[in-house]
Amino acid sequence: MIKTYVTIILLLLATTLATSVLAVEQYLMPEQFLAEVFGGNTPKPEVLWVTKGIAKQAEKILGHAPSQLRQRYWKNGGKSAWIFDEVGKEEPITAGFVVSEGKIAQVRILTYRESRGGEVRYPAFLKQYQGAELQTDYYLNRNIDGISGATLSVNAMNRMARLALYFDQMSRTDSH
Repeated sequence: MIKTYVTIILLLLATTLATSVLAVEQYLMPEQFLAEVFGGNTPKPEVLWVTKGIAKQAEKILGHAPSQLRQRYWKNGGKSAWIFDEVGKEEPITAGFVVSEGKIAQVRILTYRESRGGEVRYPAFLKQYQGAELQTDYYLNRNIDGISGATLSVNAMNRMARLALYFDQMSRTDSH
């Protein structure tokens, strides 16, 4: 009898762990994303120091304090690439953003860890960000259509897009 309960508990644990592991979808390694963005000639990373002023605005954008005091990014000419992690519902979404001339040029989902809402990785959704700019109120200058059942993932993507544009602005000023 006890053996049966132990077996059932172990099977439930194994199923739960397998389900958790299967929810992680790695679509693109950061190195692959950067090679794609810079045509195989990835520049050395640069660092944006998240000073108090930058952190204060980043917190307004994210709804929480930024997780680090320095943010790595890659830049070549007028194009910069940023990789962020932002929680959707419960797990972080890793996404890459390319900013050129103050506008989003490209967005890619690198890793998706949520159990639902993975539709944010589809090109039809991500294309909405192309050409988006940051307004003076630090919101995007366009509406991004949501996805039913993926509202929190879409919101996380919007926050990261806004942060990429803001950090790109800050990287081009002498304030850091």
